[in-house]
Amino acid sequence: MTADNAQTVPKITRGSCHCGAVHWEFRGIIPDATICNCTVCRRYGVLWAYDYDGQGIRVEDKTGALTAYICGSQSLSFNFCRRCGNLVSWRALKPSRNGQTRIAVNLRLAEPAEVADIRLQRFDGLHSFEDLPPDGRTVADVWF
Repeated sequence: MTADNAQTVPKITRGSCHCGAVHWEFRGIIPDATICNCTVCRRYGVLWAYDYDGQGIRVEDKTGALTAYICGSQSLSFNFCRRCGNLVSWRALKPSRNGQTRIAVNLRLAEPAEVADIRLQRFDGLHSFEDLPPDGRTVADVWF
């Protein structure tokens, strides 16, 4: 690959559920991983990377293994592999005003070395529903 090609080929990060039935792909640099303390995310222990469905993020489910859990405000679905139980993504149930549908993938389904240096963004989904100040941690700091 030449230096010119390196600028035009986007970075691609991939993940899959444990059984391999569902795969996701994040095209581009992942700016941060959100760690959230809401009643759902803290139970699942997920680390989210956000973009838009079919644009920066693509989820591939060739065998129809994904199943959805919809709770609370009914604004998004948490999508699990029905075979192995891994939480793969969340997806907005309605597109935004510009027609794009927000989606996030679970970075814990990626290979550790691929996501280790991504900085964490803490989100208080339990009390304030606001971002918290960064504390300097990365995905590698919460891997265990």
